[in-house]
Amino acid sequence: MAEIRAMEHPTLKVPYEILNKRFRIAQKTLDRELSQIQNVASELEKGLTEGSDSTEISRLLGGVVERLQVLKRKAEESISEELSAGYVCKRRLEHLKQNVNPPVDATTLELQAAATNQWKKIRLDRMIVEHFLRLGYYDTAERLAERSGIRDLTNLDIFQVTREVERDLVNRCTLKCIAWCNDNKSKLKKINSTIEFQLRVQEFVELIREDKRLLAVRHAQKYFPAFEHEQLKEIRQCMALLAFPVSTEIEPYKTLFDPQRWHDLVLHFRLENYRLFQLPAQSVLSVAVQAGISALKTPQCYSYTSKNMNCPVCQENVNEIAENLPFSHCAQSRLICRITGKPLNEHNLPMMLPNGQIFGQQAIEQMRRENDMLVCPKTNETFRSPKIEKVFVM
Repeated sequence: MAEIRAMEHPTLKVPYEILNKRFRIAQKTLDRELSQIQNVASELEKGLTEGSDSTEISRLLGGVVERLQVLKRKAEESISEELSAGYVCKRRLEHLKQNVNPPVDATTLELQAAATNQWKKIRLDRMIVEHFLRLGYYDTAERLAERSGIRDLTNLDIFQVTREVERDLVNRCTLKCIAWCNDNKSKLKKINSTIEFQLRVQEFVELIREDKRLLAVRHAQKYFPAFEHEQLKEIRQCMALLAFPVSTEIEPYKTLFDPQRWHDLVLHFRLENYRLFQLPAQSVLSVAVQAGISALKTPQCYSYTSKNMNCPVCQENVNEIAENLPFSHCAQSRLICRITGKPLNEHNLPMMLPNGQIFGQQAIEQMRRENDMLVCPKTNETFRSPKIEKVFVM
């Protein structure tokens, strides 16, 4: 349960944020329509009071009916969107509850185990889909979600919007990203995002790159005042660009002219999108893999003579990935024989060969050959009637 709480927070947080956003949009829309209805109703009341002719009254009444119909249509659309978002929240909550509360018909351990395994498979598919989305493999992620029937359990819709915006930025266009900023303006302001300012700066830079300096000044006059309290230093640097050629080698102006800034904008947008929906910087799959590797990692994994062929961390590729991860925390150690994989205890005493290599007593018996010859499996050294000593662990 604790593991689910720690790792599955975004699973419920994202649809909740979407539901909250749709509720706020619906509230503003309906308030605006109600205001329009009040205005036309006031005009109708005024016409009745002043004794307007029947044609005018009919026109005003028609206006009221029209606004009421618009209100009804928008209310139905808003309710439908909120119900859809609410269904996603319910679907994900039920999915997470399946592992906490086994199904009622799972009366045997076998059925419970099968249900748990199916839940784990769905959960793994969810993690893989999210990881693919973060890496930009949108089509692959969508096919996997459709094949597994877990579209409602993933954030495909959010990342589809992300895909369009990122594609626009890669093509050196800011229109879709600016629209995204306007759509999420209040939330971006709450998290102190600077993405919109960086977009306006890039537009300013591109105008100078095209030698449209007068348009660049007008652009700055239109958009920069909204950011002058928080970004005054950056605005001054931007305005100084007007005095430099595009090929300047002087910093920070060289960096501002660098086309690499478009790639940086893509990464910036991606991180801001994660912050907007309270998504972690790393995927849940990445976190789970790192936690699993760390739980298996020991100092012996980096010792050439102590590596275990059955240990995942001892394998070359995983060994490199685990290099910067912490070692496993073991409150109670257990000694395992590297040959048999059995515990070293009073039934399988640890024994040391003359070269210092330690194995279980059962493994020593397996390694003995004819004429009392013994070959160390780690160093390939051969011993004839070796003196084997017991090892005591304090």
